[in-house]
Amino acid sequence: MSEEVITSQPEEAEDINILKKIRLEKLDELRASGKDPFIITKFDVSASSAAAKEAYSLLEAELKEKFPEDEEALKSALESSRQAVALAGRIMSRRDMGKANFIDLLDGSGRIQVYVRMNDIGESEFADFKKWDIGDIIGVEGYIFRTRRGEISLHAQKLTLLSKSLLPLPEKWHGLKDQDARYRQRYTDLICNPEVADTFRKRSKIISCIRRYLDGLGFMEVETPILVDNAGGAAARPFETHYNALSEDVKLRISLELYLKRLIVGGLEKVYEIGRVFRNEGVDARHNPEFTLMELYQAYTDYHGMMELTENMFRYLAKEVCGSDTVKYGELEIDFGKPFERLTMVEAVKKYSGVDFDEIETLEQARSVADEHHIEYEERHKKGDILNLFFEEFAEEHLLQPTFIMDHPIEISPLTKKKPNDPEKVERFELYINGWEMCNAYSELNDPIDQRERFKAQEALLAAGDEEANRIDEDFMRALETGMPPTGGIGYGIDRLVMLLTNSPAIRDVLLFPTMKSLN
Repeated sequence: MSEEVITSQPEEAEDINILKKIRLEKLDELRASGKDPFIITKFDVSASSAAAKEAYSLLEAELKEKFPEDEEALKSALESSRQAVALAGRIMSRRDMGKANFIDLLDGSGRIQVYVRMNDIGESEFADFKKWDIGDIIGVEGYIFRTRRGEISLHAQKLTLLSKSLLPLPEKWHGLKDQDARYRQRYTDLICNPEVADTFRKRSKIISCIRRYLDGLGFMEVETPILVDNAGGAAARPFETHYNALSEDVKLRISLELYLKRLIVGGLEKVYEIGRVFRNEGVDARHNPEFTLMELYQAYTDYHGMMELTENMFRYLAKEVCGSDTVKYGELEIDFGKPFERLTMVEAVKKYSGVDFDEIETLEQARSVADEHHIEYEERHKKGDILNLFFEEFAEEHLLQPTFIMDHPIEISPLTKKKPNDPEKVERFELYINGWEMCNAYSELNDPIDQRERFKAQEALLAAGDEEANRIDEDFMRALETGMPPTGGIGYGIDRLVMLLTNSPAIRDVLLFPTMKSLN
């Protein structure tokens, strides 16, 4: 029976069960003959498939220089230079040629072809091998060689069955109807689609590069609580749970901000954290309810210092991860080599909508111009909120190349310092690339009296039904009253950054295990 495809379609479930039954019978036979693969505890791997192939290529190049025109001498030298190698991985395909087989072996570094011949491993062992299935995990001992067709391969001299696969592997996924299955069965997705594994290797590299960059600037990585009494630091609805030991309701954090600022107060002048945060919101191509956030805070600098750090770090990441200042996302080429454009939010709205909010003095005027431009707003929205709605409607989609949007209205920035020359605006920026918000930064508010008044305004919104508003965090207020130096702070959505640098269309493509609705 063919084992080419497994999907989530109900009509195929019966076929899958038949295949599983066949494999279980094979496992029973193995156990009955004393060859249970699951009792094996280890296999000594000497190299990865990629390293073994690279070593052979280097040896071959070296010997070709030594015997440039003597094929027989080259062949003899290669044979005499053979070194034993032991690889382990998953059988991905088989080409049966009677008393000799070729299989493809997949390990963590990629695939390698394995040549298995009865005369080399023995008749009994070869008969056992012929019963093994696609997906079985095996160990192979032998030597590397190049086939007549020119493919660097492993010539097997001994085989060991290390784990029996009881379910068939898919050879391909059938379009969008299997996208859900790919996310739910990420383990199979990683096995069958090499580009998926490459995306997550690149994700790991991105995070390592961020750490290396910040560590080089003298930042200290820290960890702060996930379960909190007051989920503050952002505008989002939190998840709630119950702590049995303390008999208290607690929330999952929506931000890293308030604890990191406590550390600035405590004298740790450069701190950052990379961690999961949780927001009880919808799911779409760029949002997942749990995601990875990186926030950093630096004493004695402001949002201009955060812009400089951000621009340099993004340029560094592009070079380190993608090998170039220019990164391709879909059809767009993003140039990180040029200085990033800088626009105030008012300038961006004027550029793309023609409306100059510096000329709008009252809430009534703001509502009137919103009505003229068919911008929907709520009764609670102030002039600054309406400016932000204009920005989202008219400007965001045009910000394809790296652009800092600065000087947000105070109404949407409760933790940010006011601009000294314009108290309606704050010293804040967001970086936009490909029309996406990539980070959010402030000159942090360190005036405890001003901060308490803004928290009170947030509590009024909370009482009025705004589930995303904050309430006063008294311990944080105590920290501010102890004294926090002038500070620049910034938050980066790591998942969106990974999407950008891996050319991935959806956030689920860069999360190993994205949030999915239960099938139960």
